[in-house]
Amino acid sequence: MVESIAATSLLGRWPVCGGYYCKDVSSRRKPFDGCRLPATKFLVRKVVYSSLRRLTADQSSVSSIKSQAMELAKEAYSYREEERIPQNFKYQIDTGVDRKPGLWPPENKADNASLHNPLHRQERMGCGWLGAIFEWEGVLIEDNPDLEKQAWLALSQEEGKSPPPAFLLRRIEGMKNEQAISEVLCWSRDPAQLRRMASRKEEIYQALHGGIYRFRSGSREFVNILMHYKIPMALVSTHPRKTLENAIGTIGIEGVFTVIVAAEDVHRGKPDPEMFVYAGQQLNFIPERCIVFGNSNQTVEAAHDARMKCVAVASKYRVYELAAADLVVRHLDELSVVDLKNLADIESPEFASGEPELEVEEDDPYPSSPVAVDDGFWCPAGMLLLP
Repeated sequence: MVESIAATSLLGRWPVCGGYYCKDVSSRRKPFDGCRLPATKFLVRKVVYSSLRRLTADQSSVSSIKSQAMELAKEAYSYREEERIPQNFKYQIDTGVDRKPGLWPPENKADNASLHNPLHRQERMGCGWLGAIFEWEGVLIEDNPDLEKQAWLALSQEEGKSPPPAFLLRRIEGMKNEQAISEVLCWSRDPAQLRRMASRKEEIYQALHGGIYRFRSGSREFVNILMHYKIPMALVSTHPRKTLENAIGTIGIEGVFTVIVAAEDVHRGKPDPEMFVYAGQQLNFIPERCIVFGNSNQTVEAAHDARMKCVAVASKYRVYELAAADLVVRHLDELSVVDLKNLADIESPEFASGEPELEVEEDDPYPSSPVAVDDGFWCPAGMLLLP
């Protein structure tokens, strides 16, 4: 009967089912189980259901309904803990450094997972793990730029060639002799002739130099500081190895440089970064942890091409002319180990990987019209344009 009443559309409301408390004569509350319908109005006629037969609900059906209701409540109001706090920690942290998403702590380029000693691995990841690459002339020792020019001019006279102009002499600064003769001066391309003229030019230079070497102001002190902190050092030069070894012995710094890169070790000189790349490989350092010390813009260009930082020494050029370097000093003793650690910080945005961002040209909101405008249109009132 309850189902028939509930299905009836004339009543307009569902029957109220469930347990109720009612008071008897003794004013005691007692439960009342059943189903009753309140009075309902329909078309001015009042339909009153005074009494209904008590219905006893089936216990099994009630328990199944309760279990279904509990499942629906859990599904509606509860959620999994891993959805609220993800376990993989894939948070996007904007630090200005391009790194793989979801990797924390951030990846360190200097890390080497093959190291079994955790202390060595931690030391390697610190910015104190760095290497220094020095040029010879004008950085560690005093240099006379005129000697190079005089040597080239003397060689051109011996070979019967026209003297190279000043702009060509500036262009071949830092190059190997063979490279300068074949690519810039264009005197010969025969390998035997190149070796002969390159050797002769070196002999002329050493004769003009006289074998006298002297430290620049502050260079010896800076080298001693790096030795105190056990920072490996490399020496690069386009002069032959024998000449460099004799010069090192003359000023008394044998055993200071872990690596010596001479003209015999590379195919090309500056501005090609081959010398610095090879020196970094011999030192067993990644390029971002190598600091190059030079005195020309060719050195700065080559170091940056090798993804290394460069400290320019203003011995031959003025300070403002070396502004492309990461740091410019007049003497090496102006630097400290803290400065080198700051330069070796590989988290710098300059070393961030990724494609460079391209500038997007925005559309002009007021494009110019291709239609010609009569000059008389802009003529003020009262003025007449004469033909």
